[in-house]
Amino acid sequence: MDVSRAEWKKSSRSGSSGSCVEVAGSLPEVLVRDSKNREGPKLCFTASHWTGFVEGIKGGSLRA
Repeated sequence: MDVSRAEWKKSSRSGSSGSCVEVAGSLPEVLVRDSKNREGPKLCFTASHWTGFVEGIKGGSLRA
């Protein structure tokens, strides 16, 4: 998969510690990577799975 055109975003709530993830949703899939290791592995999700994950967090059925 060519991720060279991915538009990576980090939450505005992330602190300056660098311990966060970045998400790219500009491709047909949603990609997630560690902000400290941008060249490292990336997780890939379908848009519907990612939406379900985010809704689960917002709704309280998933917790950190």
